[in-house]
Amino acid sequence: MRPEDIDGLRHTNNAVYVKWCERTAWDHSNALGLDLDTYRRLDRAMAITDSEYHYLQPSREGDEIAVGTWIVSWDRRITMRRAFQVIRIDDGTTLMRGLMRFACIELSTGRPRRLPPEFIAGYGPAVLDAAG
Repeated sequence: MRPEDIDGLRHTNNAVYVKWCERTAWDHSNALGLDLDTYRRLDRAMAITDSEYHYLQPSREGDEIAVGTWIVSWDRRITMRRAFQVIRIDDGTTLMRGLMRFACIELSTGRPRRLPPEFIAGYGPAVLDAAG
């Protein structure tokens, strides 16, 4: 956490949690072999359509935090859902839980499109509820 992440109330600004989740989602996608270059080559991307965040406890300057993500469901066609959890490392307290919904889009048009085989092969094994 950086000093600029702290707001006037002396805790981490809520928007920072959103950035942490987005970065963690990208890190996870990259680890699955689905990086930005692959998205561009395939003319496809997983775009956020909806998100929700439940802020449970504040974090403060000096806290070490960890952000985790996992794909909780998908329809094997267009959409998937990804959950997030932010914890404070020192005491294991959950600070935030979140959920993002994604739709596969064609980058060149922005229109929804079916998941390409590369997305099914990359994201599929990471889905906790493979039944959708």
